[in-house]
Amino acid sequence: MTSNTTVTIITGASEGIGAELARQLATRYGAGLSLVLAARKREALDAVADMCRAKGSQVLVVPTDVSVKAQCRALIQATLDAFGRIDTLVNNAGVSAQALFQDVDAQDLHWYEDLMRVNLWGSVWCTHAALPHIKQAQGRIVAVSSLAGLIGVPGRTAYSASKFAMTGFFEALRAELKPSGVSVTTAFPGVVLTDIRAHGLNAKGEVAGSSGLKEDKAMNVSECAYLIATSMQKRQREVVMTAQGKLGRFLKLLLPGVVENMAMAALKDEVKPK
Repeated sequence: MTSNTTVTIITGASEGIGAELARQLATRYGAGLSLVLAARKREALDAVADMCRAKGSQVLVVPTDVSVKAQCRALIQATLDAFGRIDTLVNNAGVSAQALFQDVDAQDLHWYEDLMRVNLWGSVWCTHAALPHIKQAQGRIVAVSSLAGLIGVPGRTAYSASKFAMTGFFEALRAELKPSGVSVTTAFPGVVLTDIRAHGLNAKGEVAGSSGLKEDKAMNVSECAYLIATSMQKRQREVVMTAQGKLGRFLKLLLPGVVENMAMAALKDEVKPK
């Protein structure tokens, strides 16, 4: 079937930024929107879907582990089977991590690769499968990166590596797609009050249960989702979400040592390298 509504896929939609973005889009567009919600947790996805349906939007729930290429492709195919088109893909699924590189044993380094499969390759695989259909719709691609994808953060070597890779991939793709009418928006949140902090990995690749970053100036998730929704609607190239992030990006070109000190100051004292 072919949908007469705008069709938007959101990965990592069961909680945090993805779930809030889905709710805000449903509130904003109502019956004019068809949402496809993807994440690993079916029950949590269903709860988000119910809230979006209450706003009038059509919703398809597709349990998906984006670290598995076949599941990424299955997500895109399920969307096409249900709605016949894809207008927007939001690559939001991600895993955080907080560990000093010196504290990671050689036998535990495999989780660096696991993190990359979620944060980078999940976005690459979903985007590749969806791209012909997004081009047909002259639609939108959104990548939710991080300030850690602009500025290397101590204790976040794995996370920064994955987000820098994501940033570079979508920057290059944006230039490639310019003639096609497809927009690519990269979002760079700072510290956001979501459970991704508690789900982040430690030096052993296990769930840490807490964040190593100071959170006194953390952004609430509704503001973050609003900025993403607005930037994708306006087809902005990028949205850097904090004044400190904008300053750090500028200063990195002129005073890189100052920026390194700023990044170190963002860490809690107990996780700083000794």
